[in-house]
Amino acid sequence: MDLLSPPLRLRLLGQFRLERGTEDLELCRNGQRLLAFMGLRGRVSRTILAGTLWPEVTEEHARGSLRTTLWKLPRGEPPLVRCCGDTLVVTPALRVDVDTLTKAASGVLQGYGAPAHVPPPLGLLTVEDLLPGWDEEWVRVERERLRQLRLHALDALAETLVRQGKPALALEAAWASVRTEPLRESAHRAVVSAHLAEGNVSEAVRHYHAFRSLLNEELGVEPSPRFARMLPVRPPERAAARDPRRLLGWSG
Repeated sequence: MDLLSPPLRLRLLGQFRLERGTEDLELCRNGQRLLAFMGLRGRVSRTILAGTLWPEVTEEHARGSLRTTLWKLPRGEPPLVRCCGDTLVVTPALRVDVDTLTKAASGVLQGYGAPAHVPPPLGLLTVEDLLPGWDEEWVRVERERLRQLRLHALDALAETLVRQGKPALALEAAWASVRTEPLRESAHRAVVSAHLAEGNVSEAVRHYHAFRSLLNEELGVEPSPRFARMLPVRPPERAAARDPRRLLGWSG
């Protein structure tokens, strides 16, 4: 890629958007679907791509639709997608926001995060879902994969920040996880861990009781023994938290 060429960016989190420098590039619906799939996969065979994007027609018809869609992609150097025999490859010059999210989340989970003096990647882990409103099966599968990756990374980041002596930032990460999945125990354990790190035992106990009430109301189960053992005092047999949804910031 020419060093003077404007950067190519593909945004799939929150909405589809293809940018060349400061310019938004317009694509037809099939062009968006094709580039989204290629942006997530990097390289794929024509057969798999055609069969995934046009699953309800014959293989011949699907391949014809693929050829037409490729022809309609915006022109430029380097080309967005190049052909290598029966394989299609997205240009390495394309920067995809999903790759940035995945790299940040994987770094946190593998313990390769930034040093303690560097701000944590909270912004990268609290982005919107993948292509909201797109209901194709391949999008739903990838959306759930990324959601789980983000949740695990937020939980891990919260615990890391507690160990680094940053409970306030740990709470931010933990609450982001709670808001995404209110019934996820690991996220609530991270909230309690941050409260205890600040010495706020009453906050920790109150949060445990609120989660316990919500979990019992929604699923008819109790928090794990591991969660109860985190508290410095044994919780009563039945929590008496009022309006646990309000206490946990959930109106669902």
